[in-house]
This record gives sequence, C-alpha cells and structure tokens, in this order.
Amino acid sequence: MHSHPELVADGRNGDVACDSYHKYKRDVELLRELGVDYYRFSISWPRVLPSGFPHEQNEHGFQYYDNLIDELLNYNITPMITLYHFDLPQKLQDLGGWVNPLSSDWFEDYARVVFNKYAHKVPFWITINQPNAICIYGYGDRMLAPGIDAKGVSEYLCAKNILLAHAKVYRLYEREFKKKYKGSVGISMAINWSDPLNNKTENVEAVERYREFEMGVYLDPIWSKKGDFSSVVKKIVEKKSKQQGFYRSRLPTLSPEEINLLKGSADFLGINHYTTFLIKPSTKNLHSPSYADDIGVDLVLGEHWEQSASNWLRSAPYGLYKLCIFLNLRYDYPTMFITENGWSTKTGLWDRSRAETMRRYLNALLLAIEDGTEVKGYTVWSLMDNIEWIAGSSERFGLYEVDFESEEKTRTARLSAHVYKRIIKKRIIEENWEPKNLKINKPKRVDL
Repeated sequence: MHSHPELVADGRNGDVACDSYHKYKRDVELLRELGVDYYRFSISWPRVLPSGFPHEQNEHGFQYYDNLIDELLNYNITPMITLYHFDLPQKLQDLGGWVNPLSSDWFEDYARVVFNKYAHKVPFWITINQPNAICIYGYGDRMLAPGIDAKGVSEYLCAKNILLAHAKVYRLYEREFKKKYKGSVGISMAINWSDPLNNKTENVEAVERYREFEMGVYLDPIWSKKGDFSSVVKKIVEKKSKQQGFYRSRLPTLSPEEINLLKGSADFLGINHYTTFLIKPSTKNLHSPSYADDIGVDLVLGEHWEQSASNWLRSAPYGLYKLCIFLNLRYDYPTMFITENGWSTKTGLWDRSRAETMRRYLNALLLAIEDGTEVKGYTVWSLMDNIEWIAGSSERFGLYEVDFESEEKTRTARLSAHVYKRIIKKRIIEENWEPKNLKINKPKRVDL
C-alpha cells in the first residue's frame, strides 16, 4: 500500500486504520453496548514475533493482547482468537512464505508461544482465517498479499503447507493444552454457496466441479472419512498437468502420515459466508496453467439479488441454508461457527440494507439449525468499519461507522447496530423492527 497506493480505491493504507491498538477499551464498550457473548479477533504474528521466530518476542505487542483479553473477560465476553489472518512476518515471506515446506513448523512454533501465554484465558481458537483465499488470491494471483501470482503451482503448494500448519497446531493443542484447559480449536474457511446457472447438464456438471475445488481441496482432508484431497480434483489436475507438459501433477501428494495428521484435526468448522454464485462452464480464455483453468467455470451473480457497495456481493440468504445442509450431508454434521457474515454500504448511519440483510441471513441460519445443523455461534463482519484490502475505506462493513479522518477515529452506531442489539437481547428476529426516536438523519433513498 505504501509503494503502490494507486492499487487501493481511496489510496488509504492500514497503518492506523481504526486504531484499535489504542482504542481497545472503546471497542469493548461497543461489544458491551451490543450485548455479545464472545468477540473474535486475531493476533498479528509480526507484531508479537517480529522476525517470525520465537527467539525474538515483542513484549509491547503482547501487552496489547494482554490488555484486550483482560478487558473482555472483565465484562464476561469470551475471547475467540484467530492465530493467522493474512499477516505473515516479512522475513518468513522472504523465505517463501506458505510455499516453503518449513512454514508449518514456523507456524507451530508461533502457536506454542501464544498458547503458553493465553490458553488459560482463551477457550476458542481459530488457526488460520481463509486459507483458500490466501492461497488462491495471494499466491496464485495479486488480489491479496503477498501477490505472488505464480498461477497453477503455488496455489496447491500453499494449500498443502497451510493445511499441515493448521493440523500441527491442532495436534499441539490437543497434546499439550486440551486436557488442562478444555478449549476448542478450529479453522475458518471462505465458503460461499454455488448453484448451477440453470438446469442444463453442462451447468450442473460445472457447479459440481466448482464445489470439489472450493471445498474438496480444503475441507476433505480434515472432515471427509477418507481424508486426503478430493479425488475429483486429483484426477483433473493430474490430467491437465500431463497435457501441459509437467512431469508430475501440480497438486502435491499427501503422504499416509500427513493424511492421518489432517483427518479430524478440528473441533469446529468456521464459515465465512457472504453470498451465492451461479455457475456455468467458462467461455473465457483462461490463463493456463492456473487454478481457474483447472476448474473451468464462470461465476455469475443473480440478476435480481440486492446489490451491496461491493461489486462481488449480493444478497442471497437461501445460500447459507443450502450450504449448511450440503456440509451436513457431505461431512456428517460438523460443528460450525459462522465466523463471518456481513454486508457493505457506503458511509452513513442509516444502513437499513445491512439490517435487513442480517435479518434474512439469520432467518436462513435458523432454518438450517431446525434441520439439524449444529451451529455454536454467529459473528457479524464486522464490529466496525475497517480498511478493506484494495477497496480501502470505500466499502464499509461495520455495525459502527468509523470516522477515519478524525484523530479519535470516532465510532458511531449505525441503525444495524441497534437492530443487532435488539436481536441479541430478545433472542428473536423481529421483521422491520427499528428503534423509535433514533437520531439518525435518513437519506432520501436507502444508503447502499
């Protein structure tokens, strides 16, 4: 962001962002206002271990997390910590990052340091946030950091190493901390639902292939009865690799020992769910080799679905229900947390579209629970506005608006915060409920 601010919609970098580092007490006040039971946040690996390795620890960095965790516990808000949320120490990235086979050991060492400090206070742990996004868009593309763009190879090397990193950390907790502290360790995946564009055979086949790549690479090794990568994916990548002149499949193999390490290595599945895509066979000239070419599909958004402020995000609440049922059937009813679900708007406090979308998705989730889905928790993305990758602050996801221009980074409750607070308090979803005498200037049209 510093070298190429033009890549960000408003040129804003994340150096200060919401300034939660200094405003953590105000952030906990927001959580108290809402009445939430738990708070999901991440620990920044480079903040606490600047070189990436445990021999050099930043006590000032750890002090921030000490303060935040204690502040949460003081008000009976349970911490849920994500160990890795897109920020790898630069020295480790210089050594190859997640395509280096030693990365799983580096991550295990980092996790051991954090568990030793906080396992007695924190009962819920997420190892890695959205490994599929990290590998596909960070190593096989330039959309996310580190922007390696080594298509067709690095996506799969990253997938293997990052999954093994997760499994090693799960086994570490299981072996050394679980009996004493009785916590739970899971992983959060970006999983949007997918349907065929229509019932034509080629579209049905395309969506089945898409699901195998989107879920079978990252979920099958942990939750399927056989373990290992999806057999469908293995066959497709091996065949294409040979056609492209490779001497072996671009998808690395998992040894019997690695398969056993991965199988069952999660107490829960975290789901980051936002929308649904309609799938058809691709008509584009896709880069070959690449992950996109291996799948060979195009993603379409429903024409009549409500549009958010993000061009990729439209409202399709039925997709969350169908996803839950699909996962139940494929993976024998895994325990789930919805670790992200949200909606983007522009600036403004009258965000009725966010409030309505939240209600619709929660209703869909309730139906899934009635039909047997085991959901332990739901987390809105997000508590407050953030710096959203290449969108900067041009797309707002927060229940609370952040004034990024103010020195205090002032947080102000939107309509959706009041609606969410009401849902938490009443434990029911009241259609069209809005607080009376709310001092928010209503726009002439609904703010997107």
